[in-house]
Amino acid sequence: MLSGQLLVTAMAGCVSAGKYDAALADAQRMRAERDATRSELSAARADSKRQLGSKQAQLDELNQVISQAQARCRRIAEDLGRSGPGAAGCSQALDDATALNQQLRRELERQGRDVDQLLSAKGALASSLEQARSRLEELRRAQAAAEQRAALFRDLALRFKGMLDTGQLQIVLRSGRMVLVLSTDVLFDSGKTAINARGKEALAQVSTVLASLPARRFQVAGHTDNQPIRHSGFASNWELSAERALQVMQYLIQVGMAPETLSSAAYGEFDAVVANDTAENRAKNRRIEITLQPNIDEIVALPESS
Repeated sequence: MLSGQLLVTAMAGCVSAGKYDAALADAQRMRAERDATRSELSAARADSKRQLGSKQAQLDELNQVISQAQARCRRIAEDLGRSGPGAAGCSQALDDATALNQQLRRELERQGRDVDQLLSAKGALASSLEQARSRLEELRRAQAAAEQRAALFRDLALRFKGMLDTGQLQIVLRSGRMVLVLSTDVLFDSGKTAINARGKEALAQVSTVLASLPARRFQVAGHTDNQPIRHSGFASNWELSAERALQVMQYLIQVGMAPETLSSAAYGEFDAVVANDTAENRAKNRRIEITLQPNIDEIVALPESS
């Protein structure tokens, strides 16, 4: 035991040279064991705490041994009248043992600080690595979603080419969502909510394409300009836009779209795409928008840079 070794060291001056040499060898072996313990401390915190606790217990035991040795040397010194060589040898042994005790204590305290610093740095590195992996995964998902939206955009642009070329339809991206924009001037007569013949033809083409998109939901939204209602019989532009959105949704269902894939909304004059300052701009604001609602796997926010 450590306490036994140190007790032999402390009492070396009171025993034979051979035993003292053996005690020195034990001390050297103990230092070697301490160095090995230092390497083990860096492996894991739990093991480090256990070993540090064990060393602390040994220190406590060592302190007890030194106290016992001090008391014994005092008794020897008293017996020898404080003049014999045995007392001087014991004092020297006590000094050596005390110095060794202090050195071991300082070393253990230093090792404890090093372990804490190493584990703290290791934890911070692991956290940073995990954050980097998470960010890369989010970027991968965002890129995949963007590529999926781009592929769908290209597909719709090809399938709606005729309507795009004639100006009956626009395809835009707004807030990460794909939107089909149809002018209400194409779908409705002025101030009316009944879809005209031209509008029905356009919506039939739209329905054919949208119904072919798998597992997709759509929102039909009505928009107006900011001109006050005069002859339509509606109390506000909001109500007019709501009725027009409902009429479009019902017609899409009539020509083949599944009702559970559709919803309607009304924005009136409060979601203008341009200022209502010219007749041309007001015409742009009078519109029906059919928004392709994103699927769950497409709702990916691009992570912010750290």
